[in-house]
Amino acid sequence: MKEPLLLVEDKAELRAVLSKALKLAGWNVDEAPDGTTALDKLRRMRYLLVLTDLKLPGCSGLDVLRGVKEADPTIPVILMTAFGSVEEAVTAMKEGAFDFIQKPVDLDHLRLLVERAARQQELLRENLVLREDYAARYGFPRIVGEHPSILEIGQQVQRVAAAETTVLLLGESGTGKELFARAIHHLSKRRDQPFVALNCAAIPEGLVENELFGHEKGAYTGAGARKAGKMELAHRGTLFLDEIGELPLLTQSKLLRVIEERQFERVGGTQAIEVDSRIVCATNRDLHAAVAGKTFREDLYFRISAVPITIPPLRERGADVQLLAEHFLEKFRRELAKPGLRLTEDAKERLAAYPWPGNIRELQNTIERAVLLADGETLDAADLRLPAARPTATEIPAGALDEGFSWEGTLDEVSGRAVAHVEKFKIETVLRECRWNKTRAAEKLGVSYKTLLNKIKALGLEG
Repeated sequence: MKEPLLLVEDKAELRAVLSKALKLAGWNVDEAPDGTTALDKLRRMRYLLVLTDLKLPGCSGLDVLRGVKEADPTIPVILMTAFGSVEEAVTAMKEGAFDFIQKPVDLDHLRLLVERAARQQELLRENLVLREDYAARYGFPRIVGEHPSILEIGQQVQRVAAAETTVLLLGESGTGKELFARAIHHLSKRRDQPFVALNCAAIPEGLVENELFGHEKGAYTGAGARKAGKMELAHRGTLFLDEIGELPLLTQSKLLRVIEERQFERVGGTQAIEVDSRIVCATNRDLHAAVAGKTFREDLYFRISAVPITIPPLRERGADVQLLAEHFLEKFRRELAKPGLRLTEDAKERLAAYPWPGNIRELQNTIERAVLLADGETLDAADLRLPAARPTATEIPAGALDEGFSWEGTLDEVSGRAVAHVEKFKIETVLRECRWNKTRAAEKLGVSYKTLLNKIKALGLEG
């Protein structure tokens, strides 16, 4: 369903006519009989646009306009005005109103104006989560990216932010799941309330419940005073549970109760505490497998995964590696007072070729280290200090080289190690196929029986 538009009109009959016309045109309409009510609604709800009379009891339409611009400057405001108030409407246009329409209202003109205003806001909001100016305005880190997958995730984040549903962010460690969680919070109506994060994997199992729900005085030895937990601190705001797959089963059941009943008890307490917090979760684990393995509750999984959003690994984001590298380079040039530093072409090629197992976090650390240690005005491939390049799993036969294979050293050294690995893999595979019949295996390998025996001994395959 589309986000609602807010109709502010003190005359009930006119408000009913306008509301019906807009609903027939396919819009979701919320109503307010005066400016004070409208401003209260704006604090609690995110609207597509606002249609307000200029003359209202109490707070005027101009006050509503200013309240809208304070809440979210992207929301268009259309003013309705009587013939004698055109000058005031023009003044309001200078303060940021989208347009005005004179009474008596021409319904066809109104529908056209609403469509134009909605389209403008759609363009303004497009990938808002990726826009630097919006990130600066609301104080959360900008998400950098132009890859189609990131653009699509930006749109998903904007759509779910306005709702109250639980969101599950999926992806490898270091892909930026917390940044997207913060974006969801700052794009929601809860943005002026706390964003509280808890890394479930960083807390010993016996302390997770205490961190999440808090405790009463005397709940256990050393609990000398009541302590509020993360759930309580996030009241009216957003609670971000990172690595939720690491929650103990008992704590999972208590979290499920909070989601379903909106209340909990502190450790050692008996009083139910009401809580209103939106929950955003993240994990790098396969929760389907965890459910199958009975280490994660199926009912909790279904409650938190109403809206799953998968953040792609950096190696799948193409040119975003370069964009992010330049973004971090600019950041650390500024912080470390090295304004002239730039990446050479060979450094850019090295960045593009590296698989980034640590994702964006690893890239940021790589650039920071390179800037910190840089002596001249350029950063080349060697300055990045990345591990030697190695083929991906699809570029070598499965099992031919183990995960611990070292790609460091000269060509002869790496080739020698690779030959030994490949020979061992091939010989052992053929021996198994031939049920360890060495004569048949030698024939299949195209070597003499004696050569095969020597290889088996040298490679430690006698057993």
